[in-house]
Amino acid sequence: MTALTAWLGTEAMDAWGRRIPFLAAGPLGIVGVHLRLKRDDTPACPKLEQGDVHVSEAASQKETTARRDLAKIFRQHWRTLVLCVALVGAHNITDYLLLSYMPTYLSDELHYSETHGPPILVATMVLLMLVLNQVGRLNDRYGRKPLPTTGMLGFFFLPVPAFLLVRQGSPLAVSAGTPMLGLSLVRLLGTMSAALPAMFPTSARYGSPSVGYDLSASLFGGTTPLVITALTGATGSDVMPAYYTMAAALVGVVAVACMKGTAQQPLEGSPPSVQTEREATELVRSRTPAPKS
Repeated sequence: MTALTAWLGTEAMDAWGRRIPFLAAGPLGIVGVHLRLKRDDTPACPKLEQGDVHVSEAASQKETTARRDLAKIFRQHWRTLVLCVALVGAHNITDYLLLSYMPTYLSDELHYSETHGPPILVATMVLLMLVLNQVGRLNDRYGRKPLPTTGMLGFFFLPVPAFLLVRQGSPLAVSAGTPMLGLSLVRLLGTMSAALPAMFPTSARYGSPSVGYDLSASLFGGTTPLVITALTGATGSDVMPAYYTMAAALVGVVAVACMKGTAQQPLEGSPPSVQTEREATELVRSRTPAPKS
């Protein structure tokens, strides 16, 4: 968008150039469909469908998209669903604050032009892309709780200093303030896609996170810029976005604390898997009851 605006100019961008990014995004949908059709499910899912394993009562029936199964999600998994909504809500508020509201804040409050403010945010996002994969590696090693916890705590303690820096208005201050939020956000971005499905058993691992995510994103995600703008207008404080983010992060800290730890453990409803004979031997020993004396 920034490159197009600089190339076409504001008038041409408003008239027709804004449609180009939408057209360019079309092929991404085709790539997504191809990946979904060609990528295999985890071994637990086809085994569950074929009836080869019965590891829990929750995994005894195949999940479908019928209304009764949607009702079953709310009836049988409502506690985990509430936790999912709270977790995704905190994540989306912090995500939209940085990626959606911040460009508006730079242009409307700090009077950055459309070709000067966005490059700073683009540089922040490039930084997040460079460390995202390493966050995923740490997530696999230490489990689903430590990194989201530090990310939520970062969004609780750092928004006020970050906004005070950004409010200074200089490119150097903005460039220092946005990564403070970005490095907290990347700890959520790198873990949410693994943490949410792990909260539910195999039979509900597709439908339940989808319902929780979409519900939370609708309530808390897309409304974030509107709510922050309204709060800022009502209070007259341009640090109000930081306070709103801190409240969301506090909810997120509680939600993460209530999650089950899954580090080095099989997911609920899935049989354990091993990669070597040694791992298989250790697994058998750990699950063999001690002989009675």
